[in-house]
Amino acid sequence: MSVNEALDTARDKLLERAAPGRVQFEDLVIVPLFAVVAALMIGALVMLATGVDLATIGRSYVALVVGSVGSVAALSETLVAAVPLVLAALGLAIGFRTGLFNIGAEGQILMGGLAAVIFGFTFANLPFVLLMPLSLLAGAVTGAFYAGIAGWLRAATGAHEVISTIMLNLISYRLLDYMLSLDWVQREGRADPVSRSVPDAAELPKLLEWLDPNLRVHAGVFLMLLAVALVYWLMFRTKLGFEFRASGASPDAARYAGIRASLIIVVAMATAGALAGLAGANQTLGVLGRATPGFSAGIGFDAIAVALMGRSHPVGVLFAGLLFGGLEAGGRQMQVDAGVSIDLIGIIQALIIVFIAAPLLVCAIFPWGFRSDPKGGAQ
Repeated sequence: MSVNEALDTARDKLLERAAPGRVQFEDLVIVPLFAVVAALMIGALVMLATGVDLATIGRSYVALVVGSVGSVAALSETLVAAVPLVLAALGLAIGFRTGLFNIGAEGQILMGGLAAVIFGFTFANLPFVLLMPLSLLAGAVTGAFYAGIAGWLRAATGAHEVISTIMLNLISYRLLDYMLSLDWVQREGRADPVSRSVPDAAELPKLLEWLDPNLRVHAGVFLMLLAVALVYWLMFRTKLGFEFRASGASPDAARYAGIRASLIIVVAMATAGALAGLAGANQTLGVLGRATPGFSAGIGFDAIAVALMGRSHPVGVLFAGLLFGGLEAGGRQMQVDAGVSIDLIGIIQALIIVFIAAPLLVCAIFPWGFRSDPKGGAQ
């Protein structure tokens, strides 16, 4: 492809995204909706194949809805599960838009969450108005630094970010274990690797504690909404966001236009790491109150699915994160009410991603839902 052809392709893609039409609507909305429907249908078939009767299947799906949105407690758990997913997925979406496949959110979450905890109990005498935001900032900065390593390796040496982020994930597990064994980090009187607890002044405030002390939803919800707005503004209203998207649409054309590709790679990775670090800080400051081995519980990997389902668009990521949060909260209710294994939720999530990654398959299953052939692939 010549440089002029590459420039024309990049221009057409950017103009197409600036004025989305029917095809874009189908790609952003219809395909994910039908992917969810298809995944639920196949999930029912899986249950039938394992000997679950139709009545139990119906009861399990009712429990899924009730457990995700059927009460204040259910909504609380859905939001608690969705907040870190959305934060981490926003960072991954920035990487995808820039043409970087960053799969290191898991490690960035661990490092960000650990840094937030250490900052919180180290400066425990600070007032709430300083300690809580500074602890969040410590998590974001640490996540940005950790992801920036992979960005710098890609820019300076050409090391592929997939390989480097996988290795950084593995390093983060061992580094977390080591840090939790240090005397000044480990909780006093404990032999197992558990960090000291953060003081109350470092915790994200519970929003509905006045209604029920057991409701865990916290101020991280506002952090999530603010992050969605900021990422939307960054990606679609700033020169830096344009450079991100131009680099992702056509790296050769972007370089020809004078965009500093190496700097863009490092900045995009660092921004993604900052959001993942915030997700980790959200978990330790809002839910756990401390750091333990593997406290992220795979959020960084689930966030890849959220970013793909949200089509790497901030608003899409928000809705996809709420859906996955609802599936997680409702899955627990399915297990309690219908006795269905929570592993089924993992199967449904995987099927959703399979269908989203293959939009032509969704179009073939639901041909009446499309006026044109959807464009495939995650962005």
